[in-house]
Amino acid sequence: MSYSVLVCDDSTVARKQVMRCLSSNLDVEISQAKNGQEAVEILQNSQIDLLCLDLTMPILDGIGVLEAIKANKIETYVVVISADIQDQMKVRVAQLGALKFLEKPVKSEQLLSLLSEFGIR
Repeated sequence: MSYSVLVCDDSTVARKQVMRCLSSNLDVEISQAKNGQEAVEILQNSQIDLLCLDLTMPILDGIGVLEAIKANKIETYVVVISADIQDQMKVRVAQLGALKFLEKPVKSEQLLSLLSEFGIR
């Protein structure tokens, strides 16, 4: 079964790193967004099973994306992958519906274990 994944990060290197973790281990179709506004547009126009989301981005940040997902009742799993590891930020993303907060750079086994835990893979 193939899953649709959207990787949203303003860093090309970070997007590629997450994509490598996923594509080498799962049957996935991966889309990319370089800011939150692009991510919200893709989410509104496509069925995305999993969003891997950075927090610190231009135009619309990760919190803005999570708020838009909630406000528009978009159904997707969200895993936040960020270097912003403040405890209050972890609490905030959980309140907005993210499954989990992973620290950058994400480790392949950590991400895959999380996906298994939630039945995504």
